[in-house]
Amino acid sequence: MIKALFPTFVYYAPLKSGSLTSLNKDLKFEALKFAEIDEDGQKWSQKNYRGGYTSYGSIANLNKVSSTFEDLEKMLNKHVAKFVKHLEMDINPKELKMTSCWVNVMPTDVIHTMHIHPLSVISGTYYVQTPKNCSAIKFEDPRLEAFMASPPRKHNAKDHNQRFHSLEPKAGNVVLFESWTRHEVPANNANDERISISFNYGWV
Repeated sequence: MIKALFPTFVYYAPLKSGSLTSLNKDLKFEALKFAEIDEDGQKWSQKNYRGGYTSYGSIANLNKVSSTFEDLEKMLNKHVAKFVKHLEMDINPKELKMTSCWVNVMPTDVIHTMHIHPLSVISGTYYVQTPKNCSAIKFEDPRLEAFMASPPRKHNAKDHNQRFHSLEPKAGNVVLFESWTRHEVPANNANDERISISFNYGWV
């Protein structure tokens, strides 16, 4: 018998059934407007998100600032509740609240290096614009530092045996993961901007 122990789960699904054209249009407009007027965010991005724009260091509570982002939060809450149920966390999903929400505008060649989201429970991203050849989100096996003499895995190994896994973004979809899961966004190879909304949920 072989058991799969201590798996790392990633949730990926459409935000809702039906068209998201109107919502994504509004989110894109507001994201680009923030990128234009947010001087503090521009300065922060010059040091921490070179070549692109993120409101993470300036306006990280967009769900409290914009009714459009507030609507997005309400839709995301349902997905977070489903993910928490799957993870069998011994809490009421209503105890998890969106604690931060920010915009990412990633032009060609911009990267977001490997990181985690400390002091949060569930983190994720909603994809607003994903042009052809734009970057995937790449997840790292959290046990990597403990492998020591473990041989590499075959190139065509099953997903659950790989050391890394990349998930192709699609506009209108949401990805969720536990906040301790290390991930990155490699260089954007698209000719247009990759636009996303990232967020954290905390246990409050």
